[in-house]
Amino acid sequence: MGETTKIAVFKGKEIRKTIHKNEWWFSVVDVVEALTGTDRPRKYWNDLKTKLVKEGYSEVSEKIGQLKLKAPDGKLRDTDCANTETVFRIIQTIPSPKAEPFKRWLARVGYERVQEIEDPELATKRTRALYKAKGYPDDWIEKRMRGIAIREELTDEWHKRGAKIQKDYEILTAEISKATFGITPGQHKKHKGLKEENLRDHMDDFELIFTMLGERSTTEIHRAENSQGIPKLKRDAKEGGDIAGVARRKLEKRLGRSIVSDKNYLPRRPASRVASKALRHR
Repeated sequence: MGETTKIAVFKGKEIRKTIHKNEWWFSVVDVVEALTGTDRPRKYWNDLKTKLVKEGYSEVSEKIGQLKLKAPDGKLRDTDCANTETVFRIIQTIPSPKAEPFKRWLARVGYERVQEIEDPELATKRTRALYKAKGYPDDWIEKRMRGIAIREELTDEWHKRGAKIQKDYEILTAEISKATFGITPGQHKKHKGLKEENLRDHMDDFELIFTMLGERSTTEIHRAENSQGIPKLKRDAKEGGDIAGVARRKLEKRLGRSIVSDKNYLPRRPASRVASKALRHR
């Protein structure tokens, strides 16, 4: 629902992951590339799957799931993924000096998920720490974290009320954005000169606040009217965005300037490369 692809980093290599069945599932192709260094990880994985079946490890292949992960071009694509247990089995079949450190890394990442299930506040704390490491000030981080919570609440409502595919979420998000800011998220990113970066990580205070207002209003409209189906959700999204849009235009008139900024908010100071990658898709 919405953007679900997260990024973990092992020795400089990005490993895409997503929550499925309440646990982390990892991109097998990314794991293969990190362990082997091959420039053709998909072929390596396809050959390895064939080898596993021939050697009687068909249950490994059967436990691979096709999940939608964000590709380098920004689109969600079906990707072979596996949970921690299955990835461990795959690692055992790949000759690599990185196998043991990768196992330790994987165990730690998996354990973090267990901790987060037992104490959901840990996930929030880790996200705050990553933003802090990237150079954001505390007051901005608080707004961003609240925005994440509001967004997740909204996408949960969309899922319950009829949104099923990624395109549904994109359409509904665009409706709120157009009504709130007068432009789509894609146009907003272009206005800021962004490409693969997360738009909300580059919003200033007002942009975050009006985004939250539009999305929170939309959630309440859905609930008040028990909305069902994409056409009704789309109308609600526009109405929720309109509420934020009216407030934005009144403020712009009073201030004599546009609230939609062409600047990237992140302060220009050294930051952790790993933290930057880990936050890219949140």
